[in-house]
Amino acid sequence: MSVTLNEQLGAELDALREARTYKHFLTLESPQGPLVRMAGRGEVVVLSSNNYLGLAAHPEVVRAGIEGLERYGAGTASVRFICGTFEPHHELERALADISGTEAALTYVSCWNANEAAIPSLTDDTTVILTDALNHASLIDAIRLSRPAKKVIYPHSDMTALRDGLDAAPREARKLIVTDGVFSMEGDLAKLPEIVELARAFGAVVIVDDSHGVGVLGETGRGTVEHFGLLGEVDVITGTLGKALGGAAGGYVAASEEVCDLLAQRSRPQLFSNALPPTVACSALRAIEVMLEQPELVARLRENTRVFRTMLREAGYAPLDGEAAIIPIIVGETAEAIALSQRLLDEGVFVTGFGFPVVPEGTARVRVQMSAALEPEHLARAIEAFRRVRPE
Repeated sequence: MSVTLNEQLGAELDALREARTYKHFLTLESPQGPLVRMAGRGEVVVLSSNNYLGLAAHPEVVRAGIEGLERYGAGTASVRFICGTFEPHHELERALADISGTEAALTYVSCWNANEAAIPSLTDDTTVILTDALNHASLIDAIRLSRPAKKVIYPHSDMTALRDGLDAAPREARKLIVTDGVFSMEGDLAKLPEIVELARAFGAVVIVDDSHGVGVLGETGRGTVEHFGLLGEVDVITGTLGKALGGAAGGYVAASEEVCDLLAQRSRPQLFSNALPPTVACSALRAIEVMLEQPELVARLRENTRVFRTMLREAGYAPLDGEAAIIPIIVGETAEAIALSQRLLDEGVFVTGFGFPVVPEGTARVRVQMSAALEPEHLARAIEAFRRVRPE
């Protein structure tokens, strides 16, 4: 064991503590939901979960996972092409393709894996990748792994800069436009209609990570693409099964038959990592079915988001505008955001503060996330806590 390394890392950790930016990990003792039991805290209201539709502990979703566990076992014990493909994988992928408006879909153990599979696999030695400056870290890392001929980082949602980047790319180059559907720290949406229009004009491919859009946006919860009336118009959609779609784990790529077939043949996360556990595939499939069978869940999520954003303004806060279920409140410095989230937790409300390097210096925030499972009394309890701790 390297004593020197441990001393160096210990000094870095001490610096985080001194700057009051050290992250403390809180332990839940109950299922994820609008209220949870937290170790050392008792019952708290949850405003920091990605459990947008309240399906993480939905009885039918849980039962589907249990039945999958009993029927198929705990894991695949192999990668897909050896002996790790199970019937639930195919059923889930058909459902994911359907809600995405694509021909096919392919599952991975996380959306991080899905992004690191799709983007490098679709990059050749001529490829120019054009990426939004505020894209998720998984997209950033996937692009780094891709080693494109050229990378263009355009300012957030700046369509003029995107057009200029496309115009400057060699005509014969493969061009990939990579964007989040919902930007997770801002809560705003990609300008997908304009991006798709530019892609058509310049012969580019559009790749959208819609992890925070599926289950939240669109008339039936199909995501940012449905919200803009573009089902079937976006080339590649990646997403997660760990947020609105059941809250377990896993990710996917939804695209053409050719894209998904190529990823199955070549993507390293598919070839060298065990497949999604069958129990997760079963529970995620049931979550999709519940979302489509109960459209009132998506409607309730939107109403909760609208109501709580209004409540925050009335309580003296200035949340960022947006159409997703993410309500950021900019605080400024990282230590201040963490301190505000701590004061809220002391008042029985669990909401997380984010700062550098997750967001740029000086833009630290607490990020409220809504859920269809939150009842009016939960929102009322939460807003009272926000009133009590509001900074001057």
